[in-house]
Amino acid sequence: MKIRIEDIKTALDLTPLTDVPDREVEGVYAGDLLSWVMSHANADDAWVTIMSNPNVIAVATLVDVACVILSEGVTLDESDKALANAKGVCVFTTEKSTFEVCRAIAALDS
Repeated sequence: MKIRIEDIKTALDLTPLTDVPDREVEGVYAGDLLSWVMSHANADDAWVTIMSNPNVIAVATLVDVACVILSEGVTLDESDKALANAKGVCVFTTEKSTFEVCRAIAALDS
């Protein structure tokens, strides 16, 4: 799978909370336990989570995910948005469930 972040944003009608880079997504990882995500997500994944705190930005940076998608209407506060932008972490929000996000991204690859 290689899908541009911009194509995922458009297809899923995601709301960007930070800058959107010109980057490709190569997989999807869904998870909320940060230590588990650190050891199982891959660089260039789109990470789908309901977690919203500075540690999400830290894990996203450490793993080098392509973007973070906050599902179920979760958002970032202003200080976390600023941190994400400073670290170059692309973050979106959506009202869709984690399942709906993952299913929709998978459908883009078919």
